[in-house]
Amino acid sequence: MNALVSNANAVLEAQQLTKRYGALVACDQVSLSLLPGEIHALIGPNGAGKSTLIHLLSGSVAADSGRLALQGHDVTRASSYQRVAAGLSRSYQITNIFKQFSVFENLLLAMQACSGSSFSFWRARAQDKVLSEAAESLARDCAIAPEVWPVSAGTLPHGEQRKLEFALALASQPSVLLLDEPMAGMGPDETLKLTELIASMRGRTTMLLVEHDMQAVFRLADRISVLVYGRIIATGTPEEIRQHAGVREAYLGEEQA
Repeated sequence: MNALVSNANAVLEAQQLTKRYGALVACDQVSLSLLPGEIHALIGPNGAGKSTLIHLLSGSVAADSGRLALQGHDVTRASSYQRVAAGLSRSYQITNIFKQFSVFENLLLAMQACSGSSFSFWRARAQDKVLSEAAESLARDCAIAPEVWPVSAGTLPHGEQRKLEFALALASQPSVLLLDEPMAGMGPDETLKLTELIASMRGRTTMLLVEHDMQAVFRLADRISVLVYGRIIATGTPEEIRQHAGVREAYLGEEQA
C-alpha cells in the first residue's frame, strides 16, 4: 500500500468514489473524510447509495473510479481482508455472528483471529489465559453480562446479538469502524441501549454510522454527511444539518412528514 497524499487530519478519506450498475450511478464521485475519534453519521433516503458506499469503503465491492486512503495509505485496490488488517472493520445490516457457538466462544474466536492464530485450533486454545482475559475485557467494555457468556449466541434477543456483533467488530481494535444500520429491527429500549454503548466508545475508534433512526444519529454524531441520489449534498455538525434547507427538503422533511 503506497502513501496517498490526503487530508493530513483524516483517518479515512474517500476521494471521488464512483460505482455504476449499468445506467444507475449508485455512488457519484463521493468524497468523505473521517477525523480521528469522531462518530460521523451518513444519512439519506432509501436508495441514496449508503450501503453501496459502505461496501466500497470496506472493500466488498470495487469502485469504478476514485481513491481511498486509510491512515494516509492508498487502500483503493486492497482487498477487504487487507483493509481489516490495516485497521478497517465493519458491522452488517443483518446480524453476522456465529449463532451456534456461545457468546464467549464468539469473543474468543474474534480475539484469536486478531492474534493471527489458526481457527482450526480454537477449541484447544479456549483456555489460553491471554485470549480469555482479552475476551472478558471486551465483553465488559461492551456491557455483555457474564451470565450470558455461556449462552448460545443464536438464542440471544436481537438487541443482544447486535451488541455482540459490535463487540466482535471492536476486537481487532480498528482505527475505523463502519456501522451499517446497527439499530435495524430493534425496539426503542434496545435502540437506547445500543446508542448508549456506541456513545461510550466515543474516541476509542473513529466510526462511520449509517442509520435511519434520526434520534440515534443526532444524539451520537459529531458530524453528519447527507447522501442523496449517490451524491453528498452536505456535511456539518448536527445543528448545521438540521438547519440546512437542502437537507430538510431532500431528507429530514420527508422523515418528519
